[in-house]
Amino acid sequence: MSDTLKNPDQKLILGHPQGLFYLFFAELWERFSFYGMRALLTLYMVNVIFESLVERDYATAAVYASYGSLVYASTVIGGKISDQILGMRHSIFLGGILMAIGHFVLAIESNIAFFLALSLIIVGNGFFKPNISTFVGTLYDKGDPRKDSGFTIFYMGINIGAWSAPLLCGWLAAKYGWHYGFGLAGLGMLTGLLFFWRGIRKSVFGDRGLPPDDQIMSKKILGIPQSILIPILAVASTPVIALLLSSYQSVASQGLLKGQNIVNIIFKGIAIAVLVYLAFEMFRSTLDERKKLFVALIITIFMTLFWGFQELSGSVITLFAARNVDLNGIMTAAQTNSLSAMFIIILAIPVSMLWTWLSRKNLNPRTPYKFGLGMLFAGISFYVLAKSGSAADTNGLVPFAYLLLMYFLLSTGELFMSPVGLSKITDLSPARIVAFMMGVWFLSSAFAFQIVGFIGKQLAIESTDKNVGGYETLEVYTTGFSVIATYAIGAGVVILLLSPLIKRLMGNVH
Repeated sequence: MSDTLKNPDQKLILGHPQGLFYLFFAELWERFSFYGMRALLTLYMVNVIFESLVERDYATAAVYASYGSLVYASTVIGGKISDQILGMRHSIFLGGILMAIGHFVLAIESNIAFFLALSLIIVGNGFFKPNISTFVGTLYDKGDPRKDSGFTIFYMGINIGAWSAPLLCGWLAAKYGWHYGFGLAGLGMLTGLLFFWRGIRKSVFGDRGLPPDDQIMSKKILGIPQSILIPILAVASTPVIALLLSSYQSVASQGLLKGQNIVNIIFKGIAIAVLVYLAFEMFRSTLDERKKLFVALIITIFMTLFWGFQELSGSVITLFAARNVDLNGIMTAAQTNSLSAMFIIILAIPVSMLWTWLSRKNLNPRTPYKFGLGMLFAGISFYVLAKSGSAADTNGLVPFAYLLLMYFLLSTGELFMSPVGLSKITDLSPARIVAFMMGVWFLSSAFAFQIVGFIGKQLAIESTDKNVGGYETLEVYTTGFSVIATYAIGAGVVILLLSPLIKRLMGNVH
């Protein structure tokens, strides 16, 4: 029996430590705030922040991509600070407070406030996101068989928050105004922190999540204790990040950097640095390590491509829903952001049962085949949208069923790829750089937003008309979706064709 069961601070609920359920609700409400704001973000930029710009779609795509890239990249820095100085508890509180302030600042109708708000959310997410998930793992001893199901329960909270937030925040924004929707997102974040605080007050976490060293928080740098200095630096960094976000205009450059903004250039530099370092590691690795590391890199690249397509849901697909989908009182364009999480909730258990059933029959496909099928599902989902134009009415509106089917297929593809990818990175990476490879894996979401930005710019509609839509925009979007479908299906076919080779390179890793 696990030692966790013997620990007096670990009372059980449904067979799991009660601390799991405090973290469950804390994360549910944090994701409520995050996805509630995200559902409104693109529409708010197009219709308010960049309303007067002819290139408002282009500017929106650039800012959305920069925001998404930085919000995921910040977790690498926040996680490092937590590991070495703050500990998980202090990091979660600091991150949650910054995110809540950011959401409330969004309720101020000002361009300056807008970029500062996004910056606060980016910095806050960097402290909150990597630590809340890690905290769940500390509730269980090594080898505890309940750990996987505990994470399943926890991730269900993520998807409940991601599903409900666009519905409620989108409804408030449509009925009362944008800032009521953003305000509800802020209240969601505060509610999450309240659950976490209650868990600490009731001692359900024991001594977990404390700073790694009792003295390190009080250690002074420039005469200031680190416990105070880090929040000061976190807040001080927000104006710098706001300037990066507001650099949505292209920098004056030519060649490979033509048409790029500052954040684009930064992430291209990071990508080059990562590839150079991986090349060095492969050079000094054994042949077996080199093979597996190459597979880990391939998996990460294809996962980045998939996330790039999937994250279009918050940008181009939201605009498509607003301009060219006959929602007819079913839901608002912002609320369509809930469809992906809805299908993840519905399909997660059936897909998990499918793999179990196939395993019993010794037919469970290995990782490269699942990745190939996942990419095919993504491609087919965009092919559905590409063909939706044939069913458009006289106003250029396509039936809602096309959007629903697209999200069903895309979510199925996600379940084929995302759950298996993370575990394979740890299995395939040499022990000396496994932490680095995990960081690269998480950065894949940041790089994915660079794909989102690129696609968004290509499908930008030049108009200052709030009612832009009809057959002209329909043609732009469906043509773009057709191109995306071609690339995604092509990527899926490539993976499937290479799967026998990848299997050999993976060795005994399933």
